[in-house]
Amino acid sequence: QVQLVESGGGLAQPGGSLRLSCIASGSPDDSDTIGWFRQAPQKREGVACISNKDGVFYADSGKGRFTISRDNAENTMYLQMNNLKPEDTGTYYCAAARIRSWCVDYGMDYWGEGILVTVSS
Repeated sequence: QVQLVESGGGLAQPGGSLRLSCIASGSPDDSDTIGWFRQAPQKREGVACISNKDGVFYADSGKGRFTISRDNAENTMYLQMNNLKPEDTGTYYCAAARIRSWCVDYGMDYWGEGILVTVSS
């Protein structure tokens, strides 16, 4: 089992920055793929993921603006979000998959509770 806890959300102005953090506990080393998802009307959309085997994936919406990283020593994953836009608003979830997975919600096994990001002037 892996427990995930997000932090770092809140209100930002358009063009501003936020950094989300996700701390993993339990057996985080068992996870091959970890990532960030944003709640959409029908599903949670993959924003960015890191896979041990496939490297880094970014959704088109965040390319050039978002950076995902992980600190294995601290069991922590980050999402640096720069040049934020109002359409980045939403609830962001940290997720992990036991085995290699695409950056899709149905591939994940563990989820955090989610954290709200609001981009507004």
